Amino acid sequence: MRIPKSWVPLMAKQIVNNLVNKGLIEPAVSVEQLMEETGNLLLDELMAEDRLNDEVRQLLKKYESEIAKGRLDFRKLFDMTKQKLVRERNIIL
Repeated sequence: MRIPKSWVPLMAKQIVNNLVNKGLIEPAVSVEQLMEETGNLLLDELMAEDRLNDEVRQLLKKYESEIAKGRLDFRKLFDMTKQKLVRERNIIL
């Protein structure tokens, strides 16, 4: 994740307050509940790249011996695999 987790509640609060104060939304639930759910959604979205990176590492485990012997460059292989998955799944990072 590119930003600290501690920022997520602050971002959620700012987003919800701006939307409510500008009259863009009228919450059907309490503002606190809306802030919590917004924070959960933000955190889930921000962690998408972390989950993708974990998946790429798992996929590359079968090439560990080749990487260890220096026949394959882990960083290059990691980046290529990650970009392939991003294209295939239409993920926006």
